[in-house]
Amino acid sequence: MIEEPTVFVVDDDPSVRRSVVRLLESAGLRVEGFPSGEAFLERETPWGPGCVVLDVRMSGMSGLELQRRLHATGRPMAIVFITGHGDVPMSVAAMKGGAVDFLLKPFDDEALLAAIDRAIGRDREWLHEQHELGVLRDRFARLTPREQQVFALVTTGMLNKQVAARLGTTEKTIKVHRGRAMAKMEAGSLADLVRHAERLQVTASNFD
Repeated sequence: MIEEPTVFVVDDDPSVRRSVVRLLESAGLRVEGFPSGEAFLERETPWGPGCVVLDVRMSGMSGLELQRRLHATGRPMAIVFITGHGDVPMSVAAMKGGAVDFLLKPFDDEALLAAIDRAIGRDREWLHEQHELGVLRDRFARLTPREQQVFALVTTGMLNKQVAARLGTTEKTIKVHRGRAMAKMEAGSLADLVRHAERLQVTASNFD
């Protein structure tokens, strides 16, 4: 079952916040509104799909600061910025921080809804990637220390005999460890194993 996404509206202007919440609810979206970045951060970290519609300039924490805080939590949610006082440096900073869009008030309703749709799609992709990465980490943790070593070395392009020389053992032993590592990592080929190593950021230097 695909979890229903939530849109979080963070704006210190009550009238704007209510207007955006009503618009999104009328479009069939689940919405939560917050008067400040501080209030949003007090909420339990959302791990389901969603996005943040975020005002840039607010009393207290700015939208750009909230964006940085979210990155620091390890849950960098997709953000659609809205502002009545946009400038080029501000929009550049927002987009460099990973924002999906930067809309000037008053914005077109359809433009906002389209941006939110893109943001939710991006967030779903991020969550999917994090799930897959978690699965790979669990598989890697099941490898023995020697299998982890062999995994790291063979994915650099070293031949079995080179790995054997490096570890002071036989080529036959390395083949056994390599086979077990591939089975536990559910890799159908060496290319799969290399991709897993890249995603896990496992390198030979990890085992020097």
